[in-house]
Amino acid sequence: MSFYMTYLARWPDYFHVAEAPGHRIMGYIMGKVEGQGESWHGHVTAVTVAPEYRRQQLAKKLMNLLEDFSDKIDKGYFVDLFVRASNTPAIKMYEKLGYVIYRRVLRYYSGEEDGLDMRKALSRDVEKKSIIPLKRPVTPDELEYD
Repeated sequence: MSFYMTYLARWPDYFHVAEAPGHRIMGYIMGKVEGQGESWHGHVTAVTVAPEYRRQQLAKKLMNLLEDFSDKIDKGYFVDLFVRASNTPAIKMYEKLGYVIYRRVLRYYSGEEDGLDMRKALSRDVEKKSIIPLKRPVTPDELEYD
């Protein structure tokens, strides 16, 4: 619970909940803004849609909220997210939303499964430099953390 509360307290504009009538939670997105210089970006920490509300473009709407805030308010260069390499449905959805696979992170999930770092350039990255894929995979300790 403290993980969620920290995000809500530090980055409230990056935390959105979609509610159905009767206060039923349909889905949520949480993220943050981080980095320095041309690495300044929005980050999707989690996006989740309840099974009964999937295939209604809710994830797209939630992603658009985070992307718009990253672009127009925080003036980020890109938005990134990590996804399990085996999660083909999510990867395809992100690709439809304009994300590209920037790099593979070896054993990112629990030291077992590879993760894919996917990115979408924002308007500030006119030359789209932030989404040029890396040629080789990286390890979790090579990731830059703020």
